[in-house]
Amino acid sequence: MTDSMAMEVGKNALMLTLQVALPVLLFSLVAGLAISIMQAVTQIQEFTLTFIPKVLATMLALALFGPWMLHKIIDFTANLFINLPSYLK
Repeated sequence: MTDSMAMEVGKNALMLTLQVALPVLLFSLVAGLAISIMQAVTQIQEFTLTFIPKVLATMLALALFGPWMLHKIIDFTANLFINLPSYLK
């Protein structure tokens, strides 16, 4: 395996990680922002109030995007195994 091949595999792995994590992080960010705005408007400063909506938003994102995430990870792994002989040369 040459240096450029290793860098390409690493770059693809990092891009896949970002693509898979982005929907969950965005849902959690939006939920946290909405709760923070609601807390600022109502002046309720309960720290545990943000926990449940973020968990629910994360679960919703995983339910909605889970199959897509799994498909992307399986494609990446299958591509690695298919190209394994060319990496070992």
